[in-house]
Amino acid sequence: MANSCLQLSGFLISCLGWLGIMIATSTNDWVHMCKYGLNTCKKMDELETKGPWAFCVISTGLYHCVSLTQILELPAYIQTTRALMITGSILGLPAVGILLMSMPCISLGNEPQSSKNKRTILGGVLIFIIALCGMVSTVWFPIGAHHEHGLMSFGFSLYSGWVGTIFCLLGGAILTCCSSEPSSYQDNNRFYYSRQGGGNPPPASSNNHAKSAHV
Repeated sequence: MANSCLQLSGFLISCLGWLGIMIATSTNDWVHMCKYGLNTCKKMDELETKGPWAFCVISTGLYHCVSLTQILELPAYIQTTRALMITGSILGLPAVGILLMSMPCISLGNEPQSSKNKRTILGGVLIFIIALCGMVSTVWFPIGAHHEHGLMSFGFSLYSGWVGTIFCLLGGAILTCCSSEPSSYQDNNRFYYSRQGGGNPPPASSNNHAKSAHV
């Protein structure tokens, strides 16, 4: 029962982390850039935001974005962020499907528990890969933007990516570490009963003992 609760908790946490990664991938509020200082730029209405897909200008009553379509001319940190975030978002689909099929409440015929444990471990590994994609992207992008544009602050999309990465790491750890307990427990019980039932040799019958004494 405890293992089932841990597996369900790991699945839900992983889904929340994947959702955070997808929100960060689809939005452009990663970093806020400014030439002078954040407070000065807010007063002058010259605050700019940048994400993997667009460059936006924020002012009073105006929100104008320019898409970053020159793929070959983009800096390496933007291209890498795009590739990793898309990879993490796509890998979430098979990971969630595999974890759903390994839930204790779902049974595929007479499938042994060991097969479900292997699927859980595979799903946990995929969640770890998603977390790795989010971690590299959300760390490298603000560093690259800072070197390119100077002063900046973090936006909503970047915080969403960080939270999603942490949740994926936690969910993947729960799924991979707690999936092998039921099989080992069953094997120990099976070994215990086999020793109890067949470990001691059967006692000799009283008739054979009497015949040997008579001879």
